[in-house]
Amino acid sequence: MNHCNRFRPAPINRRELLQRFGSGFGLTALTALMHDSAYGALALEDSKSEAKGGMPNHGLHHPAKATSVIFLYMDGGPSQVDTFDPKPMLDKYNGKDPGEFFKVEATQFNNNGKVLASPWKFNPYGECGLQVSDLFPNVATCADDLCLVRSMVSEFPEHTFANYFLHTGSGLQGRPSMGAWINYGLGSVNQNLPGFVVVNGGLIPPGGLDCFGSGFLPASYQGSVFKPKGTAVANVQPLEKTVERQRSKLSLVNELDQLASDQFGTSDNIESAIRNYELASQMQTAIPELMAFGDETQATQTMYGFDAAYEPTRTFAAECLMARRLVERGVRFIELTCPSVSGDRWDQHSNLKEGHENNAKAVDQPIAALLKDLKQRGLLETTLVVWAGEFGRTPFAQGANGRDHNPFGFTVWLAGGGAKGGTVYGQTDEFGYKAIEDRTEMHDLHATMLHLLGVDHTRSTFRFGGRDMRLTDVKGHVVHKIIA
Repeated sequence: MNHCNRFRPAPINRRELLQRFGSGFGLTALTALMHDSAYGALALEDSKSEAKGGMPNHGLHHPAKATSVIFLYMDGGPSQVDTFDPKPMLDKYNGKDPGEFFKVEATQFNNNGKVLASPWKFNPYGECGLQVSDLFPNVATCADDLCLVRSMVSEFPEHTFANYFLHTGSGLQGRPSMGAWINYGLGSVNQNLPGFVVVNGGLIPPGGLDCFGSGFLPASYQGSVFKPKGTAVANVQPLEKTVERQRSKLSLVNELDQLASDQFGTSDNIESAIRNYELASQMQTAIPELMAFGDETQATQTMYGFDAAYEPTRTFAAECLMARRLVERGVRFIELTCPSVSGDRWDQHSNLKEGHENNAKAVDQPIAALLKDLKQRGLLETTLVVWAGEFGRTPFAQGANGRDHNPFGFTVWLAGGGAKGGTVYGQTDEFGYKAIEDRTEMHDLHATMLHLLGVDHTRSTFRFGGRDMRLTDVKGHVVHKIIA
């Protein structure tokens, strides 16, 4: 009998190696990393979430170009023919009956007037020669970073349904928002801040907070609403006079949570509440540091518009600066809502000129500053910035001087995060009414955003109602032509 292997040590696996090496500190370090969602916590959560409908294939599916998204939500529907899609035919036939040139579809209010020329002039900007209207003189200086999609369409002509569609991929209330899907799929890098933050400039869109909800996903993935001033969120400052007293209260809450869990079993509502308590405790340190805008140079604050004469500009300046600071801290998805201006949101059924000018004045300087600031800090390369409303507006007037809703062809733009800057994709007809080339659906936009984040939109799913649900439902194609 051959006994040459008698004293050869048996092979050990990696887990045993970590246990033995360095008195077990290797395994301790691994355990800490595995509980960090930036590294491995998603894998640990798979067994838990799968029982509730989660699938084990979420996470990165391919190398990501972007790690965060800033969604500049232009509430109300900016007019494509007055912003980023110039149409000389509107000047040529201004004041004519639109029915002489194309079929006029039913509109929201059906108070249709004449062909209406844009009150603003368009000029080429950047090395790419991108055409931008005088409404956005500051954003125009970033033309070489913008990827215009001029052929977007929506399935809904009414604000509430169109907002749900833009945010969740469904016109019905109660579906998870894109921010929740991204938070669910990728997790948060910063354990002291939510992975999905909505910075509320003053206007909650039609459809309400369900535009930012988690739907059938665990409640911990919904958007957390911050304000761009003060403490950002209520009750972030502890009321207890001593740290020991606060810890005692937290310990009691933890014991009560454990008793409830032992008695009733795991519950999404209870588990989400526990996570919210834990996150709230961590935010007591993170939020004051986040909101320390005074740490920024005066030049940076001036660039964003902190000293602008127009108050809504100052509000959106704080939103945009806050978005950059959130990106720096690893927050995955940040949505900025519009500030309240004198008049309506981008929803000018009358008095188009004054209404669009007020809204553009509020956001133009801060958006341009955000793009330039991200770029000079090396963050634009990995931050996808998306500018979009829920639909566009008609090339003919509503009444005498407004524009009605138009879901048949409008413009959104992307910048950074792997989007191909200085380009135009798709086009509308010669009046800017309907998309006629490279028609792009909302599901295509969502699929492309997820693709840039390293996620295959067909594989990031959650079982609900007897089938595997996803942000893009059963539709959506990645628009590869707009990817750098």
